[in-house]
Amino acid sequence: MGKRRVRNLHALGYRSVVGVDVRDDRRSEARDRYGIEVTPDLGSGLEGADAVVVSLPPDLHVGAATAAVRAGLPVFCEASVTDDGLAELEALARDRGVVVFPSCTMRYFPAPQCIRAVVAEGPLGRPLFFTYHSGQFLPDWHPWERITDYYVSNPATGGCREIVPFELTWLTWVFGEVTDVAGYVGRSGELGIPLDDRYHVELGFASGVRGALTVDVLSRPAVRAMRVVGTAGTLRWDEGGVFTSDGRAGWREHAIDTGTRESGYINPEEPYQQEMRDFVRCLERGEAPAYDVCADRRVLATLYAIERSARTGCRLTRAAGEWPA
Repeated sequence: MGKRRVRNLHALGYRSVVGVDVRDDRRSEARDRYGIEVTPDLGSGLEGADAVVVSLPPDLHVGAATAAVRAGLPVFCEASVTDDGLAELEALARDRGVVVFPSCTMRYFPAPQCIRAVVAEGPLGRPLFFTYHSGQFLPDWHPWERITDYYVSNPATGGCREIVPFELTWLTWVFGEVTDVAGYVGRSGELGIPLDDRYHVELGFASGVRGALTVDVLSRPAVRAMRVVGTAGTLRWDEGGVFTSDGRAGWREHAIDTGTRESGYINPEEPYQQEMRDFVRCLERGEAPAYDVCADRRVLATLYAIERSARTGCRLTRAAGEWPA
């Protein structure tokens, strides 16, 4: 992700980028591939900076972001999977008047944007329920290294666990706040390490929509497949695109741009560029991000509720006070 964000900044015209990494090999690669300055020391990396992009393993996000905020620097932070220290970071940023922009990349993908527009514009009638499967094969994330060599093999920051809030950031954008969950978390052992590799969740939303979500890191090839059923029609999203039908005619295709993919990456570059552009615009215009740390914490609370439901075998309801704090 650090390399992708360097490409994002270069694409937006920002050439003066300093990369901070404790690993010699990653610093060398970034310097040779992108022509940027590199350093192993965060303190020296913050000197003279205008803003900070935190693309570290998730359990290190808050520490780096806090150091930047204390230095008065605005922060863009990759998607979180743990909220340890997030409340304190939020309070510090508010007190210092510093922007912290949590990543919500799926809101920038053309298909979720199209789905949100279709749901809002009404051709489906009133949405009733959806099924959604988001699956990838974990070793495909970094084919150049073993999964045990980076954070996705750590149970606290595991790849499957990370993708659940990644998807919830846009599902809540389309269907509203999650009100109740019933979760199952499974571990097949197929990856050769003791890691949860699939989440199956039944979700209730404030809008009245019900959803069945499956996230896994076993699927080959990668898949995103969705059906939304409404009172007047159905929407489907798969590798072919986004389509709607009222049952009286064939499927109508909604045009979306598939974007450009960097070699070795599953997802296109453009959504990440647009997200970074919005971060810069917030700084230029003095605006707060549409998706802020408070919203990020609410999504993570839903992740924790799913996991608590899986452990206890009980459905949890936010209004009943059963949600993890």
